[in-house]
Amino acid sequence: MSDPILPPYTGLALFSYGFRPLFLLAGAFAALVVPLWMGVWSGNVVLDGPFSTLDWHIHEMLFGYTSAVIAGFLFTAIPNWTGRMPTRGWPLMGLTALWLAGRLAVAGLIALGPVGVMVVDSAFMVAIGAMVTTQIVAGRNWSNLKIVVPVLLYLAANITFHLEAMAAGQADLGRRLGFAMVALLILLIGGRIIPSFTRNWLAKRGPGALPEPFGWFDAGSLGLSAVVLISWVIWPQTVIVGGCLMLTGALQLSRLVRWRGWRVWSEPLLGMLHLAFAFVSVGLFAIGLTSVGILPAATGLHLLGIGGVGGMTLAVMMRASLGHTGRATKAGVAVSLAFGAVALAALVRVLVPATIGVWIAAAFWTFGFALFLWHFAPILAQPNPARRKPTTAPPSTAPSTE
Repeated sequence: MSDPILPPYTGLALFSYGFRPLFLLAGAFAALVVPLWMGVWSGNVVLDGPFSTLDWHIHEMLFGYTSAVIAGFLFTAIPNWTGRMPTRGWPLMGLTALWLAGRLAVAGLIALGPVGVMVVDSAFMVAIGAMVTTQIVAGRNWSNLKIVVPVLLYLAANITFHLEAMAAGQADLGRRLGFAMVALLILLIGGRIIPSFTRNWLAKRGPGALPEPFGWFDAGSLGLSAVVLISWVIWPQTVIVGGCLMLTGALQLSRLVRWRGWRVWSEPLLGMLHLAFAFVSVGLFAIGLTSVGILPAATGLHLLGIGGVGGMTLAVMMRASLGHTGRATKAGVAVSLAFGAVALAALVRVLVPATIGVWIAAAFWTFGFALFLWHFAPILAQPNPARRKPTTAPPSTAPSTE
């Protein structure tokens, strides 16, 4: 089914494509929410939302920041999958307003009861799920309809978080379910884009080993990861589940090795994706060590949350923002420093003793996302640069936007 003929978009460039406002909001929120959390954690800031202070912190990283990045990625990928026009203009403005309303409600800045907060907070991902499904079905892109399943499970995890907090005062099960769903989304989407981008880059640079194609090993390890993570949600402190989590982490590292990441370190934007996936794998392994009583819970969760989720989402935002605004997907100093700061935040948080480590990790995280904002806010808010007129230069000299 073809898209209807639409007039040229003449509105604000910021709302011409879904990734623009959503990545900008995600970056700004990430840069602001961690300093705010440090104020809450130190007792200098009080929030009046429906969650405990720790639940607010976890929820806003898993379902606030991350939901904006997931939506921005989907609104970037789906037009490529279906050939249909991207969501833009007023519908996109409405979506960004929904996301902002959710953040204000969860922080207690909109006067709603717990049920009202849940409804407002969930409305964003409900709308995303409906729009994604509509676009894929309308484009008859049936092979990618499976992406709707983890999106709906992610929405269900958010609702579970709210319901458990209302019923028990804290979202113990909801926390784990949120981490599990985000980890699965990264294993699924990262396992699709990382070997694809790596293969494309390596194929242009002569002979050598290329990433292994998706096969039974990848499918089996993904299926096992899903079963093990759901088991961890239900039975978090059992030796069997802990051992299976360690196996899952090792299998995901094996997938990563099959993608030949050591050959792309001269291209930092690709190297970042490989490193972030490694953080996810090591984080899962460390959570397994927690389940058998060897490591504290914070170790694996912060390796997964800061290095894996934070690193992967930042790398995807930077790459997509460059490539989909007509710029070369090359990492300059600012881009490399931004990712490096977030990776350091993960390492410092788990290696440096308690209080000082928390403050230093928060500073690295905030610096990384502030640098992202400084570099990418103009790129996201302004129109694409005008295309250069053709010259007599060979086509191979044009920069790749992949």
